[in-house]
Amino acid sequence: MSAFRARHAWSIAAALVLAVTAPATVSAAPNVSADLREVMFVGNNWEGTADVIKSTGDFAKVGRINVIPDKDARMAEINADPIKWIAFMTIRNSVGEGHDQFVDDMYSTPDGRSMVVSRPSFADVVSIDLASGDINWRFPVSGYRADHMAVSPDGTRVAVSASTSNTVHVLDINTGKQAGSFATGDKPHENIFTSDGKQIWNMAIGDVNTATDAPWLDWTKGDRKITVVDATTFKQVKVIDMRERLDAIGLTDYSDAVRPAAFSPDESKLYFQVSFFNGFFEYDIATDRITRTKTLPKNPATSTDRTTWVNDSRHHGISMKPDGTKICVAGTMDDYATVIDRATLQEGPLVTASKPYWATVSGDGKSCVVSESGADQVTAIDFATGRKTVSVAVGDHPQRVRLAHVPANWTGPATS
Repeated sequence: MSAFRARHAWSIAAALVLAVTAPATVSAAPNVSADLREVMFVGNNWEGTADVIKSTGDFAKVGRINVIPDKDARMAEINADPIKWIAFMTIRNSVGEGHDQFVDDMYSTPDGRSMVVSRPSFADVVSIDLASGDINWRFPVSGYRADHMAVSPDGTRVAVSASTSNTVHVLDINTGKQAGSFATGDKPHENIFTSDGKQIWNMAIGDVNTATDAPWLDWTKGDRKITVVDATTFKQVKVIDMRERLDAIGLTDYSDAVRPAAFSPDESKLYFQVSFFNGFFEYDIATDRITRTKTLPKNPATSTDRTTWVNDSRHHGISMKPDGTKICVAGTMDDYATVIDRATLQEGPLVTASKPYWATVSGDGKSCVVSESGADQVTAIDFATGRKTVSVAVGDHPQRVRLAHVPANWTGPATS
């Protein structure tokens, strides 16, 4: 199916659904027990598995988890409900690029015994026991698709974007019970807890599956904004519309759909990507303005037809070295990743990567780790040199990569 036809199919199916119904910061679990080991979870979105790899060094594979052990039951539900079937097929033929989306985001519970996973095509969040591979609990999100998550600094709660209902659910990570929820802009995407756990920042990206991608049609993409809420009461603290901030620096033709983002260590600055842009912005929180713009190189081989870019992305994935000196960016549609000096915004070597979809930081803080969704591998890049150190094969279409903890001797569920 062509990119235009896939987007058109999404628009039609989404309209049918609505007629009936109306990519971070990395947080390690606190007080980690000595009988746990730090690892990384790699979500293989199209395959429905998560690979577990070492968090440093050679990043070798430790084990693998089936995140859809209940697939038959879920498919039976979907096939029995025409509206759920329309939504499921819409996801497959638009954002899924012809594939089902079985795992978007993942975190471990504080005790390291379970993995909590958001599953877009199944519109839910589940907790999977790492010893048995069985499901502990399941939380169906509102609407028809689950997306990015964030874990609280103390590891006890997880926030998940319900992208078709413009809602973020905040769940108890151990029980799956909802602690609260809050409304967002259109198509909530990235979530970030502040380091003190007092606020949640949600980025709504709008309609990324339409073919109205020309700059003059940007207004058709919906209500895109950052919603900041109190993480205890879930009451709105403030709303930030980047349209006004971009217009103030003369970038009226740039999208205001904030994609992945990363705070500086002191949380005085936010570094964020937007739809269609090969680069990122620096936003000063105290003065409420964009202070610097970084435009990164274009790959001459990248199509200039914006409707061919996956989900309106140009670059999707940004992370920061823990000491705040370096920024790592995944240049998704330009097929590279690069490390940038935060003080000068000078990029390092452009490390060739196949549709890199996410960027995170290794357990020791020395490497940027990107998921190469086009090559089914993750690649580590040394922050000091900007050079690739190692690549490790994983499953089909890796996307989110998160630091996690598992039992020290764990090598996979007994049923896998």
